[in-house]
Amino acid sequence: MTDTAVSIRDLEVHFPLGRSLLGKPPVLKAVAGVTLDIPRGSFFGLVGESGSGKTTLGRATLAAAPVSAGQVTVTDREGEVFDMARLDRAAETRFRRRAQLIFQDPYAALSPRMTVRDIIAEPLEVMRLCRTRDEVNDRVRAIAAQCRLNVEHLRRFPHAFSGGQRQRISIARALVTNPDYIVADESVAALDVSIQADILNLLKQLQRDLSLTFLFISHDLSVVAHTCDHVAVMYLGRIVEVAPPRRLFAAPRHPYTRALISAIPSLDPDDRGRAERLTGEIPSPKSPPPGCAFHTRCPMVRDRCRVEAPALRQVADGHSAACHFSDDLALARRRADSPVRVPA
Repeated sequence: MTDTAVSIRDLEVHFPLGRSLLGKPPVLKAVAGVTLDIPRGSFFGLVGESGSGKTTLGRATLAAAPVSAGQVTVTDREGEVFDMARLDRAAETRFRRRAQLIFQDPYAALSPRMTVRDIIAEPLEVMRLCRTRDEVNDRVRAIAAQCRLNVEHLRRFPHAFSGGQRQRISIARALVTNPDYIVADESVAALDVSIQADILNLLKQLQRDLSLTFLFISHDLSVVAHTCDHVAVMYLGRIVEVAPPRRLFAAPRHPYTRALISAIPSLDPDDRGRAERLTGEIPSPKSPPPGCAFHTRCPMVRDRCRVEAPALRQVADGHSAACHFSDDLALARRRADSPVRVPA
């Protein structure tokens, strides 16, 4: 069996923007030529600014966003390969059991008219994974216990719970079908910091206990540093850097990654004012700039960047970056005056 759970090759996701009387209608290029492998059993982080295409990429791996070009395949633990662009009805039914999504907002993700038991049981009943009501109830109780929910919680409605408890309910609903692959889209962004730690610890424990593969989408680099095995940085629909988190934080090889890491808040008063400021706004995916997509904001921009798009290439073992001048950044050892900090 392959060690890769999700394989993405030259993926393009475009959304049409109205109609055009002359020529082709304009399109929004949400994902532009992404190639990425998510190892089986990993907690894979995907970070970037709002509008960079993170959620669209995650949805494309769940057949919830159109694959305009390229290929996305998901291989389950039994070895069956699902091609997101070629799922017939039977294959899609099998795939929905193997892949699930944890939503960002725990308040909007749960129906206020259903009890917690019915919310968690709904996927089992819709997919007809249990033969009797007793089997459904047994499975619901088992997954609720794994997600640290009490039996008496199953009789209540979502309005009776806090944000952290609601997110546990959402996690239980996603896991009740015994999936292999989970996309967690900003699943702790709406929670208090103390609750975030509890949910992240729960997700890591579930990953180990159930042998899950996670795509963890976040804008919080400090969360990713403590949680993920691998990290991919996304900018304007493109992957600009991929590395294990400690190597990424210790020696970023793309100026965008360096700027993001330097902006992580610190309690050290000596770190104040040391964040690298990026001038200008992120370009529109409707009309991305030529050459390197980051050149309009890059402090290291040169003439080559304006005309030639850099390829994602390996710059060290397990570390890839899409920058013509990645060798000019810190490599194995950070300079003493570097604003980049490795979270403890």
